[in-house]
Amino acid sequence: MPLTAELDATDWKILRELQDDGRMTNVELSRRVGISAPPCLRRVKRLEDTGVIQGYRALLNAQMLGADVVAFCLVGLLNQSETALKSFAELTRSWPIVRDAWMVSGDSDFMLHCVATDLTTFQTFVIEKLTSAPNVDTVRTALTIRQVKNEGLVAIDEQATRTP
Repeated sequence: MPLTAELDATDWKILRELQDDGRMTNVELSRRVGISAPPCLRRVKRLEDTGVIQGYRALLNAQMLGADVVAFCLVGLLNQSETALKSFAELTRSWPIVRDAWMVSGDSDFMLHCVATDLTTFQTFVIEKLTSAPNVDTVRTALTIRQVKNEGLVAIDEQATRTP
């Protein structure tokens, strides 16, 4: 898929650095990407204004906060009309246990990333909310054992950050 944003090597460097540490100061960011602070700030503002940078978040340690169960649910719907898909997508937004949701292709229609305090809470969600939701046909769950990789959402190729 072609890029929809016009980015040069410096923009890519900024994105890589911010994805790794979104809390660094503009001065530190400008030092890391090799430009002075004022143009760096302008570039970041432009990346935010154009929607390339959608926002900033703190990454929380779920285990330290008592959320020990991480699972994925593959959900198949009875009806895949546009209205049905939108309705289920909207329903996922009302479930706090669902942290991320994707509409997917293949045997399932949605994949949900769920985080719960314990197995009983997760099971209750699956039985009382998810499987009983309107238009839900199948639910397959996968409990995670351990996370082995946790990177930013977009892999930024080293080639993209090189100046031609």
